[in-house]
Amino acid sequence: MTDHEVLRPTTVDELVALVGRELGPTAWHPLTQQQIDTFADVTGDHQWIHVDLERAAAGPFGTTIGHGLFTLALGPAFMEELMAFDGFAHSLNYGYNKVRFPHPRPVGSKVRMRATITDVTPIGDGSAQITAAQYFEVEGIEKPVCVAESIGRFTEHEEDAA
Repeated sequence: MTDHEVLRPTTVDELVALVGRELGPTAWHPLTQQQIDTFADVTGDHQWIHVDLERAAAGPFGTTIGHGLFTLALGPAFMEELMAFDGFAHSLNYGYNKVRFPHPRPVGSKVRMRATITDVTPIGDGSAQITAAQYFEVEGIEKPVCVAESIGRFTEHEEDAA
């Protein structure tokens, strides 16, 4: 559970008004070995640092670590914790301008995300492109485990766009 109100924009103008605003943080979400193993199975990335408990215990981090891309993949769900997009006809993940993984995410850790809306560009027909700086932090670790600049596209309901 988060300690903030979930924003519910419904128009491009309401999105534009959010530029510069920090959202969050989300609730804390634990990372289990089962989640790591499932992500490895889905992506085919079975590198030992993620899935071999014995070898990882003797490795550089003393334990297995979550895939950086697994953390990044949580971004859309975490954004939904911060800002509901059900007021729009639809929203789409459009891409990322920059992604970095400054620190590993150890198994058993808890992660949450903060986001800052950095740009909203109307693109016509009641649609807009929104850029958000996403910061994924782990409890007890000073550096973020992921920093990403995400891009989404949102389209108003037809009656709003007219």
